[in-house]
Amino acid sequence: MSKLGNLGARLHRGEISYDFIGKRKIWYGVSILITITAIVGLAVRGLNMGIDFQGGAVFTTPKTSVSVSQAETYASQAAGHEAVVQKLGSGGLRIQIAGMDTAKSDATKTALAKDMKMDPESIAADLVGPSWGDEIANKAWEGLAIFMVLVVIYLAIAFEWRMAIAALVALIHDITITTGIYALVGFEVTPGTVIGLLTILGYSLYDTVVVFDSLKEQTKDITKQTRFTYSDIANHSINGTLVRSVNTTVVALLPVAGLLFIGGGFLGAGTLNDISLSLFVGLAAGAYSSIFIATPLVADLKEAEPQMKALKKRVLAKRAQAATEEEMADARVGGYEGPEDASAAVVGPRNQPASRNRGGRGRPSGKRR
Repeated sequence: MSKLGNLGARLHRGEISYDFIGKRKIWYGVSILITITAIVGLAVRGLNMGIDFQGGAVFTTPKTSVSVSQAETYASQAAGHEAVVQKLGSGGLRIQIAGMDTAKSDATKTALAKDMKMDPESIAADLVGPSWGDEIANKAWEGLAIFMVLVVIYLAIAFEWRMAIAALVALIHDITITTGIYALVGFEVTPGTVIGLLTILGYSLYDTVVVFDSLKEQTKDITKQTRFTYSDIANHSINGTLVRSVNTTVVALLPVAGLLFIGGGFLGAGTLNDISLSLFVGLAAGAYSSIFIATPLVADLKEAEPQMKALKKRVLAKRAQAATEEEMADARVGGYEGPEDASAAVVGPRNQPASRNRGGRGRPSGKRR
């Protein structure tokens, strides 16, 4: 068996473990810091919305020697708006200009052809109206809201409402981080980005449900025992599925990393960036949230229940009693006979009053020599 497989087996059996629940405040703090950073990025820089959402024009040129920076200058001067230019694998350029209507697109196309020294007919132009962009954006938000509602309903029925709330918080956490990264790096937001977001929410939900299913199975009759608290069992559930979650995430991240870094970076296929970045960031955030956010949050909500508080009190009392008995047993093995003998040693033997010991020093009585 491999080292990783052996580690997973030992984690599943409970031979070794990491206290995720006990250190949950640390992970809450890390998540809050990352989320605040993402929100600040969204507030300061905003999202670079593609023309599918805000309308505009996309010009695709044939193979040309004009650089990306030169094309950006030509397009900005011709349209009067900032342009986004990407180099295509064919050697051509994809010039995107937001906020442009049909009447102005023809003049912009002619000016671009003149500056780039090519035939205007060789430049392909695609136009998207502002109303169409607004409709696409509204449909994206509607789809996301419907997905969230269905997730909460399903988890509330299949598990319980506390798990549904924890899963919803984890999903919002993943969406916020992913959109914040988009704002910070300035990648374009397209319908492919929305598809990527919905995909990573599915992955995140999968990891969360795996842990929740294990937790539900192990806590069926939790109040009938006094060995473990709910947090103890929740921590065991995380450790038992940890290697599985890591393996699933790594296997999913490898091809996505190929799309992002090789396809979008080295090969210059910029059209892959819109979906690959959301998948890459979202998959990593989803694996993190299912382990460090969702399950610890469920443990917090469950531990607030009166019956779980009573169970925790019984468990801790039993552990304290066991620890005391163990200390007394260790003391007896070392020659110490317990509290009763200790008090006898101070007072003196029962057949000899303590007052006969001079000064209370425990010196045996008798005549002076």
